[in-house]
Amino acid sequence: MNAGGEESDRLGGGDQRGYRDGGDRHGPSGRSGRRATLLVLADGRMPTGGHAHSGGVEAAVTDGSLASLPDLAAFLLGRLHTAGLVAAAFAAATCHGIATGRTDVAELDDELDARTPSPAQRAASRAQGRTLLRAGRAAWPVPAGPRAPHHPVALGMVAAGARLAPGDAALAAAHATVTGPATAATRLIGLDPLAVTAVLARLADDVEATADAGEAASALPTRELPALTAVRLDLLAERHRVTALRMFTS
Repeated sequence: MNAGGEESDRLGGGDQRGYRDGGDRHGPSGRSGRRATLLVLADGRMPTGGHAHSGGVEAAVTDGSLASLPDLAAFLLGRLHTAGLVAAAFAAATCHGIATGRTDVAELDDELDARTPSPAQRAASRAQGRTLLRAGRAAWPVPAGPRAPHHPVALGMVAAGARLAPGDAALAAAHATVTGPATAATRLIGLDPLAVTAVLARLADDVEATADAGEAASALPTRELPALTAVRLDLLAERHRVTALRMFTS
């Protein structure tokens, strides 16, 4: 990504196919408003319930497969390129579908459900989606849709209500795929927060590439959206669900 046009497009300087907000609210281009709105949506302090979910990290710590900073880096990269890509694509597709009126949000939610074989993963995703909708509707006119959609679908709904572009929704989804589990790992095994931040910084290009791929898929027919699987994440989720003593819900 160069420092000019492409970054400007991602954060609101480009055309983004009519997704910019109006001049009265954010100035002539709408760029500053969209950038600030995206930061609010991606902020981990937004009360969306994400702090209660580890994204598989707690189960991985329990079985001993995640015990160090290199382990965390490998875990996050694998999560990003599987579940992260699917999340980015569905968040972008939901935002695009609402903006264009071409896609039924419930259909997208059903398709994502079919891509989530683990009952524990489905429950966690819908719990986070429901909480995200509550927070989003307190801030923006989020359109109607399923009451408790999967988290990426809810993210796309909130992004559409906030007048963000599909690429913004994809970037927020990809970002959340790694930041939530990274924070959980810091709490669970006492990793140096500065070192964890460095891991996330090194993943920035991968997060951006995942978001770009999700945005590129957003206009595809619903059944053609990415369907990558992460069997290990499914197994970790199911093991975690039956663990008696745990810090995180998932």
